[in-house]
Amino acid sequence: MTQWNAPGHPGAGGPQPPYGHPGEPPYGPPSVPHGHGYPSPYGYPPPYGYPVVRRTNGLAVASMVLGILWLYWIGSILALVFGYTARSQIRQRGESGDGMAVAGIVLGWVGVGILVLGLVIGIGARSSV
Repeated sequence: MTQWNAPGHPGAGGPQPPYGHPGEPPYGPPSVPHGHGYPSPYGYPPPYGYPVVRRTNGLAVASMVLGILWLYWIGSILALVFGYTARSQIRQRGESGDGMAVAGIVLGWVGVGILVLGLVIGIGARSSV
């Protein structure tokens, strides 16, 4: 009889699992995926994290740039189209760039608002003459 099963020893009475509670795996829970997409081979996180690199949506970048440039208000309309398309792609694909898409949408609406305001002022000035 070994010292672990000796009568009077706290562990006497039968074999005990090496760690944890009965029914658990001996070395912790099963491995789960971490931020880097690969399961840990030993069931615990690696000593250092792997950065998760998310792609930036190209339409979001284009939307923001066109919203800034305006390009005689054609850029504003394209900024709106690209911005709304980019936001839907970002939600579907899990990409980054949502803030740039929102900025492009806001700047696009500002450009369209200035165009409409200019048309209203121009038509009002023309009809008063």
